[in-house]
Amino acid sequence: MTAQSTRKGRHILLLMVAAGVALLGGCITTGKVLEPQEKFGSVSTYSRLYDASPAQTCEAARRALLSQGYIINTNTPDLIAGQKNFQPDADAHVQVMIRVVCVPENADASISLGFVTALQDSYTLKKANNSASLGVGSVGSVSLPFMTGGGESLVKVGSQTIEANDFYDSFFDLVKRFLLSNESQQAQEQ
Repeated sequence: MTAQSTRKGRHILLLMVAAGVALLGGCITTGKVLEPQEKFGSVSTYSRLYDASPAQTCEAARRALLSQGYIINTNTPDLIAGQKNFQPDADAHVQVMIRVVCVPENADASISLGFVTALQDSYTLKKANNSASLGVGSVGSVSLPFMTGGGESLVKVGSQTIEANDFYDSFFDLVKRFLLSNESQQAQEQ
């Protein structure tokens, strides 16, 4: 190799590196920037004050969920979590998970704050395409599709926090109703 061809090779290499850096720089700057999804605003959508202890509020929340067909997954004095499944049509499945956290709002814990968040996961039915290959001597192999009984599965297609005020209002009203019925039951026992 001559000195001139070595310099020419280095020059080409430097040009290729510079082009690669420029290409990468262009990819980085043209990437999509996602805006923040959260705007902190109203404090009343996901929380309510109750004239009850945190344990009483969470018990009323547990009863509210049970009365609507939810399965309770977590049950502690300050946390309730439940889920319910829906099937809006033959190929769709929706699961709603509700989590309630109850905290004291004053020193003697006679007033509590209930925080509720509901998450909705969406699934769709996907059919698995199974195939079998059949080797034929002079033609080659042929792939033939076939269906089996276990060829379908649910695939998660979305997940979001439910933000509808009406949803939470109706839940909080039901919790309040169970708290009031519990108070009247305790008054009758005394």
